[in-house]
Amino acid sequence: MYPKVVSTLWLLFVCGFVAFVLYVFAVSANFLNLFGELPNLRTLENPKSELASELYSADNELLGKYFRENRSPVEYDELPENLVNALVAIEDIRFEEHSGIDAEATARVVTSVLTGQSKGGGSTLTQQVAKNLFSTRSEELNGGLLNDVPGLRMLILKTKEWIMAIKLERNYTKKEIMLMYLNTVDFGSNAFGVKVAAKTFFNKKPQDLKVEESAVLVGLLKAPTYYSPIQNPENSKRRRNVVLSQMVKYDLLPEAEYTALKEKDIKLKYSVENQNIGMAPYFRTEAAKSILKWAREHGYDLYADGLKIYTTIDSRMQRYAEEAMATHMKDRQQAFFEHWKGRNPWVDRNNQEIKNFADLAIKRTDRYRKLNERFDGNTDSINFYLNKKIKMKVFTWNGEEERLMSPMDSLKYYKHFLQLGFMAMEPQTGHIKAWVGGINYKHFKYDHVKQGARQPGSTFKPFLYTAAIENGYYPCYEAIDTRNCVPLPDGTMWCPNNADNKYSGQKFTLRKALAESVNSISAFLVNKLGAETLVKTAKRMGITTPLDPTPALALGTSDVTLFDMVGAYGTFVNGGTWVEPNYITRIEDKHGNVIAEFTPKKVEALSEETAYMMVHMLKAAAEPGGTAYYGLRHRNGLKNEIGGKTGTTQNYSDAWFMGITPDLVAGTWVGGEDRAIHFRSIALGQGNKLAMPVYGAFMQKVYADRTLDRSKEPFPKPSAPLSVELDCAKFNGGSMPVDSAQQDEFLNLPTEIDLDADI
Repeated sequence: MYPKVVSTLWLLFVCGFVAFVLYVFAVSANFLNLFGELPNLRTLENPKSELASELYSADNELLGKYFRENRSPVEYDELPENLVNALVAIEDIRFEEHSGIDAEATARVVTSVLTGQSKGGGSTLTQQVAKNLFSTRSEELNGGLLNDVPGLRMLILKTKEWIMAIKLERNYTKKEIMLMYLNTVDFGSNAFGVKVAAKTFFNKKPQDLKVEESAVLVGLLKAPTYYSPIQNPENSKRRRNVVLSQMVKYDLLPEAEYTALKEKDIKLKYSVENQNIGMAPYFRTEAAKSILKWAREHGYDLYADGLKIYTTIDSRMQRYAEEAMATHMKDRQQAFFEHWKGRNPWVDRNNQEIKNFADLAIKRTDRYRKLNERFDGNTDSINFYLNKKIKMKVFTWNGEEERLMSPMDSLKYYKHFLQLGFMAMEPQTGHIKAWVGGINYKHFKYDHVKQGARQPGSTFKPFLYTAAIENGYYPCYEAIDTRNCVPLPDGTMWCPNNADNKYSGQKFTLRKALAESVNSISAFLVNKLGAETLVKTAKRMGITTPLDPTPALALGTSDVTLFDMVGAYGTFVNGGTWVEPNYITRIEDKHGNVIAEFTPKKVEALSEETAYMMVHMLKAAAEPGGTAYYGLRHRNGLKNEIGGKTGTTQNYSDAWFMGITPDLVAGTWVGGEDRAIHFRSIALGQGNKLAMPVYGAFMQKVYADRTLDRSKEPFPKPSAPLSVELDCAKFNGGSMPVDSAQQDEFLNLPTEIDLDADI
């Protein structure tokens, strides 16, 4: 009898073993489509997880990332020993011994199921890698006929993970499997992989983690929310100590060290990476537009393929630009609040408040559109929610503050803020070195470098003077500062005022007229040349926005972008060659292979002589009597050769400054989000007070940083001798021919349009 029982048991064992082998084979081959597919061998050889693409500055600083899952890979030699020890101690102590399946752990799970008492999980690190990397539990791989049978689904899933774990062990070393695990696992807080987790929770690189910090991160893996040190600090501390005690249990940590560490509180430097924080957020958003277009055209996924994008931005210059912006705009915002104390700043040309301004503005918001759709245009319901007060965090120059506000209150509050755009570029290469699109990206997403276009005022005048030089005028040519009227197609006359509403009657060289921004002489020139000539010149130099070919264009009445303006001014410095402003130099794949390089477009826009004469003209602004002299020379202590041009539009809605040096061109715009929002006086609203200080502070910081090696040499002269004399004193004691006959022709005409001055 006894031998028969033994034989029966052996038979059952053998049959069970054979059945198990056949079952595993059937799952592996998806026999009769009963079990669903396994990842193919090619997938096994090239396991793929989503990797964040990274954006780097020209000096190799990480500017930001583009991702759905924030994951950046780490190499094995970057992993601290204490992290690896903590992980195997709590998750898979026999990791180095098993071949993908831990028989002891599996038996423990079976016992747990039979007894109803949990004694721990049975998944090895390798099985978890299989689950994470190959999505073994996805619907795509589990469409077999038996997958929906209650009780069988989990068995089939586990079997697939066993099979893939064994395959992983055959194809990869233990170090590679460990690396796969730590690069793919979810730590919560949108941190995938240990590199991002170390930065998110401790602002450290993985290799710099202390043992207790490693234990916190490893502890998160069991349940990232429940053991989060942010949301549940006590749970996290308790779990950390469990990890440390396991390390002691397996002789991976001295007990004395554990005793010293277990009472310590968790010290974090927590910061979740997102598009609102970090350096150059406006630039990162704009760069994403062109990179996304390129990626779609070339079959890449910007948010998952781990691309490395190298930009022209210099992190040092970017930091100086952001610092200069913040210091100046905080001060000017305080002045703006005081200037409008007790009144709303949205006014018409007569400085009277626009009564329905906020009501019209709120209708342009997404919030209004959603409410309008939700309540089918019911005004009472829409207004109820627009005026319902809730707690919200708002921007202030002293940090975010929590306030009780309605959406309408919030809109009015934010409309009080002045905005800014700043861009700096190398004229020879077109490389953009700094880009500040606004005062705070989190609260003001609109980019005032490339997205927004505003009237440039007198910063547009250099295009007019360029056209004049190309048509036979020259820097020493003289014209009279008197009223100049230009006929319009409707029979009226356009007669612009000067900034002080006076005409001196004096003779001005073109150089001096540009330096002092004399409107009457701009009117004289545009009448001589025609507005169409001005349009063609500006377009040839890189202005892409529509330009209205009317005489008023000479004073900058058509909207332009700061992006275009900086590129166009670069033409003067670069010997007449316009170089397209650019910001991406190359793109690499996740393996470091260069997959794209970019060369900017170039256009021979001006002759070398014309460009140099315009540089000579622009330098006058930073000489005694020029609009930029005091600010740049005295306030900022800039002694080297600098050219520039200020600009202020009607009602002081827009303040501009454009600055040039031999190897850097920069522009600044300051104004309200809406044109109706501005200072009421020229003393506060003009370009040399509201915009130029940002440029001056930026250049001061740039020159103080010797690592930047920015030139203080004079502007280079043309390769060939000039055909005209630039020293006006050599012409008969400074006297030049005056073209006044055509000016007199337009004096005292009966019908005229007298626009406010553009400065």
